[in-house]
Amino acid sequence: MGGAEQKYVQEAFDTNWIAPLGPNVTGFEADLEAYVGSGMQVACLSSGTAAIHLALDLLGVGAGDEVICQSFTFSASANPITYLGATPVFVDSEPNTWNISPDLLEAAILDRMGAGAKPKAIVAVHLYGMPYDSDAVMALSERYGIPVVEDSAEALGSRYNGRPCGSLGSIGIFSFNGNKIITTSGGGALLTRDPALKQRAVYLATQARDQAPHYQHSSIGYNYRLSNVLAGIGRGQMEVLEDRVAARRANYEFYRETLSGTGAFTFLEEPEGAFSNRWLTAVLTPDFGTREAIRLALEAENIESRPLWKPMHLQPVFSECTSFADGTSEDLFERGLCLPSGSNLTKSDLERTVEIIYNTLP
Repeated sequence: MGGAEQKYVQEAFDTNWIAPLGPNVTGFEADLEAYVGSGMQVACLSSGTAAIHLALDLLGVGAGDEVICQSFTFSASANPITYLGATPVFVDSEPNTWNISPDLLEAAILDRMGAGAKPKAIVAVHLYGMPYDSDAVMALSERYGIPVVEDSAEALGSRYNGRPCGSLGSIGIFSFNGNKIITTSGGGALLTRDPALKQRAVYLATQARDQAPHYQHSSIGYNYRLSNVLAGIGRGQMEVLEDRVAARRANYEFYRETLSGTGAFTFLEEPEGAFSNRWLTAVLTPDFGTREAIRLALEAENIESRPLWKPMHLQPVFSECTSFADGTSEDLFERGLCLPSGSNLTKSDLERTVEIIYNTLP
């Protein structure tokens, strides 16, 4: 916490605005709109998963449809596709950013169109805060007429060619879960340039209640609006967002400077035009055995590290889904490790982590 959160939360209590509407919700949305710019309209929701679900709903995804989804990601990117009765089609990563491969994406689009199943949407993810190749992805989106849901759950504060992540796709989403760059404990946001689409999102997020003196519903809605109390936390967090980004980037630089000399690690560098918030510092080790030796050595000292995401096309729940994979994400999963990356890590915390890693290496 940055310190100002309690002020906004106290205002919510003092004014009795506890429900999922109120000055903090409006203020948090305005803060995000000002930060992202580009004319984006923001609807604050209960989670990033809810935002993806609503985004797909707004794009007309329904039962029997197919949606292309980046395979190398957390399951929350893919699960909402199934909520609507649609089926995910998974696309592997390219090594430059670890994100969705434009070449495989086009191959997937052409294959599914050839089968008479043109995808209704593309879910692309800025993984670990590293922007995906938005120009290439949006060129395919425009060429084939398929909208992009820009999953920026891990990328608030990241930029692509000077443009903030969240403003690059057809619809953007953020997450404010407890582990994100800023948090509202639980929360998310949907971003769009279309004010009418924002209003539709808010309508659906508040149980799709029609304008009437009684409770009347013409559409299926959801209980997805963010509470005024949690939005107060978000307003306080926005005041320290740049500090959080700076802290995460400093963590990455420390690890890169202290571990590069070992020859045992490969770091994900920023491609030209990319600025990553470095939400997590993720590295590649030489092999699975080295990764596990480091992870277990850290765990023995009560320091958590974690393998990179297991690709969705390898997950049991999605085993029957079509995938376009070339082994890139499987290799990343086998060799990759997320190092401790919290914004409040001290230099002694980082030094202790690195010392254990050095002692583990042959």
